[in-house]
Amino acid sequence: MDERLRFVARLLEGDKMAKLCREFGISRKTGYKIYDRYKEHGLEGLKNRSRRPYRHANQIPFQIEREILNLKKERPSWGAPKIREKLIRWFPDIHPPATSTIHAVLDRHGLVKRRKRRRYKAKGTDLCTTNQPNGLWCADYKGEFRLGNKKYCYPLTITDYATRYLFTCEGLESTKEAFAFTVFEQTFKEFGLPAAIRTDNGIPFSCANALCGLSRLSVWWLRLGIAIERIKPGNPQQNGRHERMHLTLKKEATKPPGFNFLQQQSLFDDFIDQYNNDRPHEALNMKYPGELYTPSAKVYRPPDEPEYPMHDLTIRVTKCGRICLKRLKINFSTVFAGQSVGITETADKIWLVSFMDYDLGYFDEEARRVEPIDNPFKAKVLPMSSE
Repeated sequence: MDERLRFVARLLEGDKMAKLCREFGISRKTGYKIYDRYKEHGLEGLKNRSRRPYRHANQIPFQIEREILNLKKERPSWGAPKIREKLIRWFPDIHPPATSTIHAVLDRHGLVKRRKRRRYKAKGTDLCTTNQPNGLWCADYKGEFRLGNKKYCYPLTITDYATRYLFTCEGLESTKEAFAFTVFEQTFKEFGLPAAIRTDNGIPFSCANALCGLSRLSVWWLRLGIAIERIKPGNPQQNGRHERMHLTLKKEATKPPGFNFLQQQSLFDDFIDQYNNDRPHEALNMKYPGELYTPSAKVYRPPDEPEYPMHDLTIRVTKCGRICLKRLKINFSTVFAGQSVGITETADKIWLVSFMDYDLGYFDEEARRVEPIDNPFKAKVLPMSSE
């Protein structure tokens, strides 16, 4: 913090940003980030921010996990509460894992029998192929760049995987979720809904510290019946068609950049029209994307409320991300704030939490927090066609 404080103090005394950054051995981007944090939060903003994840799902010593599995194999009829009591007696000096954590470990190794039930099916078109328009959309932020007035611009782009049609390229002030909601809603209203959307694992499409890596934006997509596809971290080539469009966009619409957001958006709008309707595409046999794309037959409208007829209870998640049950407050996830989830008691005082067609995790009435099970939205390797 001392170096950051000296850095900000020198700025306030009138030193130039570029000179100070060279002197302190940091980039100007980092320098401006430090200064912005100071202006927004004062001295508190200069303190080191913890990089510790909010959640450490089922992160218990492997020796304890091994004992859990051994106990279950020796006593197949025992559930998580009995196993936890044994661990307390065997290892009195170690903080015992929660009952729901033990249950999640057993579930992960296939040692829990789930109650058979008819699961709620998410509404919408199944993703059968990526060769048809609207079978798969791709979305990403092209790398930020500075406008003529020195403000940073973050272009959010959305394309159709099959036809390469560019729906939108919106210059935004940041990658904040609220801006992305507006852009996607306008695109859905104009072109309809896709079967799936492919993105990377960054904000606002995903949140590393949230349950299952979900964000409010991706939860909204699920409510609309849109499947989530995420590329493997560090492998942008798995979204290669979209990245190739970004290269063309960078060459033709950002060099030189506009002076302000209005001028830059004008450049983006001209590029969209030229890219879709006047630029032959080699991968499309020299056709224009606009000649192949047709709007989705699935019209955008606010989604219906999820129903959980085969669950024990339907509960609405509070604004602070909690599930309230029997006057108990269960820590869940703020990305589901305002959403309805289904819960089912799978064992004595152990509950399974589901959202639409996805089982997300367990909680017990003692620990009062949801322990995630296998992530149904984890990144998957997707084969790409040659460009």
